[in-house]
Amino acid sequence: MASQDWMNKDFYASLGVPKTASAEEIKSAYRKLARKYHPDRNPGDTAAEAKFKDVSEAYSVLKDEQERKQYDAIRSMSGGARFTPGSGGGFEDIFSGVFGQGGTSRGTYSTMGDTPGLDDILKNMFGQGAPQADGTAGFSGFSGFGRRPSRGSDVKASTKLTFRQAVDGATITLNINGKPVTARIPKGVATGQKIRLKGKGNPGSNGGEHGDLLVSVTVEKHPVYELRGHDVHVEVPVSFDEAALGAIVDVPVLDGTTVKVKIPAGSSSGKTLRIRNKGLKGANGAEGDMYVHLTISVPADLSDEARQAIEDYRQAMLDTDPRAEFTKMAHI
Repeated sequence: MASQDWMNKDFYASLGVPKTASAEEIKSAYRKLARKYHPDRNPGDTAAEAKFKDVSEAYSVLKDEQERKQYDAIRSMSGGARFTPGSGGGFEDIFSGVFGQGGTSRGTYSTMGDTPGLDDILKNMFGQGAPQADGTAGFSGFSGFGRRPSRGSDVKASTKLTFRQAVDGATITLNINGKPVTARIPKGVATGQKIRLKGKGNPGSNGGEHGDLLVSVTVEKHPVYELRGHDVHVEVPVSFDEAALGAIVDVPVLDGTTVKVKIPAGSSSGKTLRIRNKGLKGANGAEGDMYVHLTISVPADLSDEARQAIEDYRQAMLDTDPRAEFTKMAHI
């Protein structure tokens, strides 16, 4: 069928189906109408014969997926154009009417051989296929000849912070695709945490917004403090008598001050004491806790008096076995 005929015929109306009809619905409508208007059932009825030809013509186009796409596209683009049936023109004449120029000004297009798609027509005219919503060339999503804005892709990076930088926050400079990018790391980050910095990624296209920068954080170890999320863990050495008799000791915290911690009498190594709200302060204002783990410090050198005192203590504790419960629990 000549392409210019498509401008003057509504094949969907001929079959009595909507433009959104499925292939099965189109086939069903055609069979029903073909039986109704077939010349064998309507001998001598010229009106029925004309209707049968109209229905057959419509079905021959709409049953083919590619030809249907061409028909839909050309019909949708013909709103403001005027075409003269029977002028002998093809696709070049259609686009000449739409754009006010001959179709051959952008290159020659032949309709011989395989049926051309709208992508092929536009590619021949503009050097590219019809733009999709995602900025790639193709038929679907066609809505004019300008490309839609597309968001830039995210960029992944990693950085290693000092313990102090993690506690206080820091402004760092990263090398992203050969270019320096300044980023503000909020206070309270911990190892393994990922920070999303909006708009610091790759630029978008056609006016689209930048992607984001995703920074994976590693925090250097501190000789005293250990971060576990927003909680801080610290091992505090205490003397034998402090653990045995109890004591109050000063423990340094992250802000450079100290807090007084009460060591209960009879404490053993590994005992953990919790100090609320003395951990890492997050960007949202929430504070972690500090966990004090006691370790009993045993002096390597003892004075004669200290040694004698410990000997006296041992004699007094001969009937006590500190490993009795341990031995019982270890039994298999």
